[in-house]
Amino acid sequence: MSEAAEELKAPAIKEKSEPLFSKKNRKLLSDPMDDNNPVTVQVLGICSALAITVQLEPSVVMGVSVIVVCAFSNLLISLIRNLIPDRIRIIVQLVVVAFLVILVDQILKAFVYDVSKQLSVFVGLIITNCIIMGRLEAFALQNKPWPALLDGIGNGAAYGAVLVLVAFFRELLGSGKLFGADMLLWLGYEPNGMMILPPMALIVVGLIIWAQRARNTKLIETH
Repeated sequence: MSEAAEELKAPAIKEKSEPLFSKKNRKLLSDPMDDNNPVTVQVLGICSALAITVQLEPSVVMGVSVIVVCAFSNLLISLIRNLIPDRIRIIVQLVVVAFLVILVDQILKAFVYDVSKQLSVFVGLIITNCIIMGRLEAFALQNKPWPALLDGIGNGAAYGAVLVLVAFFRELLGSGKLFGADMLLWLGYEPNGMMILPPMALIVVGLIIWAQRARNTKLIETH
C-alpha cells in the first residue's frame, strides 16, 4: 500500500477507535456544569427557575424531565440531521421536542401525579425551552449522535443542578423543610416567608452567578 493511501486511511481508523468517553466527549458533560452553564453563563431557562423552585421535589422532577428531553431530542435530530431540509428544520425540531415532552408529561401523570400537578404548564413549556432549542441548532445539527447525546445530557443536567440548588435554599429557608420533611423547625427556626416569593428565586440565581464568577474569574466580563 502506498504512503498516500496510508495517510488517507489513518484518520478514518483514528476516528473509529476514539473512546466513547474521550477527553473531548467528557468535556461535553463537564463544560455546561461550569464554564458554559446554560443558566448562570448563558442566562437561559430563567422563567422555570422563578416558578418551580419553591420546593425540591418538583425541581428535581423538572430537572430530570429536561435532561431526558434535551438528551433524546439531541440524539434524534442528530440521527436525521442529513435528511432535514434547512427551510423546515425548526418545525422538525419542534415536532421532535413536542413528542418527547408529551411522552414525559404522560409518564409524570401516571407515576407522580401530585408533582405533575405542581409543575402544571411548565412541563409543556419545555417544548419552547431556549436551552433545548439552542442545543439542537448549535450542536445536534452539526454533530454525530453520540456527542449530541452527551451534549444534551450535560446541558440538561447543568440546568437541573441550578434548579435543585435554588430550590434547596428556598425550601430550607422558606419553610424549614426539605422534600417536605422538617429540617430546621425542630431547632426553633422561624421560616422566612420571603424565600418562597418569586423574586427571591432571581436573587438566589444572582448569588449563584456571583459565587461562580468569584471562583472562576475567566467568566467575568472585562468590558
